[in-house]
Amino acid sequence: MATATLSAASRTDTGKGVARKLRAAGHVPAVIYGHRRAPQSLAVETRTVERLLERIVAASTVVELSVDGTTTRTLIREIQRHPVKRNILHIDFQELVAGEQVTVKVPLVFEGVPAGVRMDGGILEETMHELELEVDPSAIPEKLTLDVTALTIGHSLHARDVALPAGVTLLTDADATVCLVSASRAAASTDETAQAEPEVIRKAKADDADAK
Repeated sequence: MATATLSAASRTDTGKGVARKLRAAGHVPAVIYGHRRAPQSLAVETRTVERLLERIVAASTVVELSVDGTTTRTLIREIQRHPVKRNILHIDFQELVAGEQVTVKVPLVFEGVPAGVRMDGGILEETMHELELEVDPSAIPEKLTLDVTALTIGHSLHARDVALPAGVTLLTDADATVCLVSASRAAASTDETAQAEPEVIRKAKADDADAK
């Protein structure tokens, strides 16, 4: 389980005007919520949270959030960004409760070089980069590893092929394709040319017969 720490300050003022002033002062408006607590408005330092997000996978990292001296284990549930500038506008934190299952998206990591790439010049296509899981907060995997070494051209692996830790439930469709090895465009072009040549030869013979 990946963890990180972050400090925040509680705030009582809310509204768009307050949010704009916070951002201008170098802070990001935020909120923490959970089924056992009322939503609480917060402010986090912009530079600190930006540096944090550069080094963690936000969707699956447990953030130990310190609010006015009290630390709570949370998950980042939503990060709102400006559509053009991409600066952070707002962050939602969900409080975690021991023993209560949560839904998270965990990144996929593909290990090895497929046989179809190594021996036949194929291309590994990664069609999915994360899986959705249901898991206890204390057992959230940092990543999911899938060995693609034996994969040959024309073959694929699916969500059901990914090994999951004990107690973790797969929510993504088990039949969803996560990766496949396809022939390179150059190889496909060569095959098409080779298949077309006999047709040209047959046509030429037919034309010769007509000429006689």
